[in-house]
Amino acid sequence: MAIEKMTMPQLGESVTEGTISKWLVSPGDHVNKYDPIAEVMTDKVNAEVPSSFTGIIKELVAKEDETLAVGEVICTIEVENGKASTAPSEKKSGEETSTKAATLPDATTSLEQPNKRRYSPAVLRLAGEHNINLELVNGTGGGGRITRKDLQQIIDSGDIPTAPKAEVVSPQTEVKPSVTTTPTPTPSAPAPQVTTQHGDIEIPVTGVRKAIAANMLRSKHEAPHAWTMVEVDVTNLVNYRNSIKGEFKRNEGFNLTFFAFFVKAVAQALKEFPQINSMWAGDKIIQKKAINISIAVATEDALFVPVIKNADELTVKGIAREITELANKVRTGKLKSDEMQGGTFTVNNTGSFGSVQSMGIINYPQAAILQVESIVKRPVVLNDNMIAIRDMVNLCMSLDHRVLDGLVCGRFLARVKEILENTSKDNTPIY
Repeated sequence: MAIEKMTMPQLGESVTEGTISKWLVSPGDHVNKYDPIAEVMTDKVNAEVPSSFTGIIKELVAKEDETLAVGEVICTIEVENGKASTAPSEKKSGEETSTKAATLPDATTSLEQPNKRRYSPAVLRLAGEHNINLELVNGTGGGGRITRKDLQQIIDSGDIPTAPKAEVVSPQTEVKPSVTTTPTPTPSAPAPQVTTQHGDIEIPVTGVRKAIAANMLRSKHEAPHAWTMVEVDVTNLVNYRNSIKGEFKRNEGFNLTFFAFFVKAVAQALKEFPQINSMWAGDKIIQKKAINISIAVATEDALFVPVIKNADELTVKGIAREITELANKVRTGKLKSDEMQGGTFTVNNTGSFGSVQSMGIINYPQAAILQVESIVKRPVVLNDNMIAIRDMVNLCMSLDHRVLDGLVCGRFLARVKEILENTSKDNTPIY
């Protein structure tokens, strides 16, 4: 018999940690290889983690609601004919080495550490709680990244490099309060003291909500957001879609939505303006070849962002099918982790809630997000100075100004506008 370790898996690109939201097994349970043993939540996906071994659960190392870095041990399993795990003495030696690496840097340290200031929410929170100056910590993660384990080892050692709280926490998110409220803290700041009165309802923050908050804060903290908008006359598109939606539903079994036309137009424009299909990578910009469009799908208490892969190669019908299937999987809890990975650009259907203008937060690490607002009838002055009632929609785009400038974004939006305004039976095949 041997003891094997199960570690926190990497459930998506750029995912560095996960939270155990629920254990599906207990110590003493027998599990087969690939049986689900835990539900893990990241800022990108909620997924079940399968066992890597067949055996008996010995110890649940991680607690529910605990956040661990990718590669950290979450549980141990007793298996037959397995390879022995690392001896305790070897583990201790490794811990001592890691602790030394995570203490104050000496004056001779000159290695390049491109990820030193890429702090995860767990690291920011722990630094804030113990007043640790992260500038004085050498991380053991990739590229000098500071991990939660680095900070925990420093805390356990008692040799804490302190600094005023203001030097540790990340900038506060600007909040426009309604009535009387308290500014929303960053993950590294202590919780605000809010006085409750009779009739107030306390709603615990779920793990999913914490992950969403952490990812949104990271996006706003790291990416300098800029914003632009165009209005589009989609009268021809509306008439075209309305004329064929009934027959389409009877033939295909699912709805032909306006959103499918918008996603198709965006995919086509991304192919013509590949700069928009990029990501910031510190010392370089990565221009992605595949056009994988993320779409936002909301449930009652969470927001998921599944991905339409290779959207530029799909017809309007193909995109409509993908939207329907992905949305159904989200709402029935059947969405897989790989269906939320690889997105290169996000299109958000905010118009479904009646919104006419909004500024989205970029889906990190992508470079931009497009909000498709509600289609409304408005009086519009036409080229012959006549006034007519037209179907109009606003397209609102948030962009990472490190990656993109206004010129290319303006041309990209102008191209999307052109495609949509020329959508018709003659110009836009559905199949």
